[in-house]
Amino acid sequence: MTTEVSARVTLAVARRVLLQLRRDRRTLAMLLVLPCAIIALLRWMFSAQTGSGFQGLAPALLALIPFVVMFLVTSVTTLRERTSGTLERLLAMPLGKADFLFGYALAFGAVAAVQSALAVGVSIWWLGLHVAGPTWLLLVVAVLDAVLGTALGLLVSAFARTEFQAVQFMPALVIPQMLLCGLFIHRDQLPGFLHAISNCLPLSYAVDAMTAVSTRTNPGVGGDLAVVAGFTVAALVLGALTLRRRTA
Repeated sequence: MTTEVSARVTLAVARRVLLQLRRDRRTLAMLLVLPCAIIALLRWMFSAQTGSGFQGLAPALLALIPFVVMFLVTSVTTLRERTSGTLERLLAMPLGKADFLFGYALAFGAVAAVQSALAVGVSIWWLGLHVAGPTWLLLVVAVLDAVLGTALGLLVSAFARTEFQAVQFMPALVIPQMLLCGLFIHRDQLPGFLHAISNCLPLSYAVDAMTAVSTRTNPGVGGDLAVVAGFTVAALVLGALTLRRRTA
């Protein structure tokens, strides 16, 4: 059982996951429809109010919602593979742990691209979200953030023993990032200690990038995207090193 990556095996794992998702209509609906529904609900909430409430919150939610949804679905789905014995059977074949995790990341990354495209498209062309920067860059940030959620979900699945335990990781890994990412209060207004913590959390950079693309014609988000991508790769590598065949 190795951590080396084979492109052929990784693609085969990704294809298998995509076929499973196509058969699971409820999960597929959650992945593709739920982010759009939440954004639409937010727009409805602010429909009777003047001001920039929706314009101010929507970019942050476009980063937050795919992150949370992909984290939950990926962690539970991957853990189910292990508890059912599927992972043990797969790893008995010429399949490394890295092939398994990167295959899952590739499959859910493809779903994340569709998910983010739908959410961004609905927000801009139906709900009236104004974007000062390039629309394609907003989509890139959303996809990368969803892939980050996938990577952290895969990492969590390597440590949890049950699906309930996987969900319990959410208060530890997701909720602090939601509170400190700038959704409720701008990060520059946080107390010094909390601001320092927010600088160590990847979701903060995703929200910063989303906000910059939405409000500036020349957003310059390369540094933010590099941080998010770095956290994603680190989570996948750590997940490959710690993944177990079965739940003890």
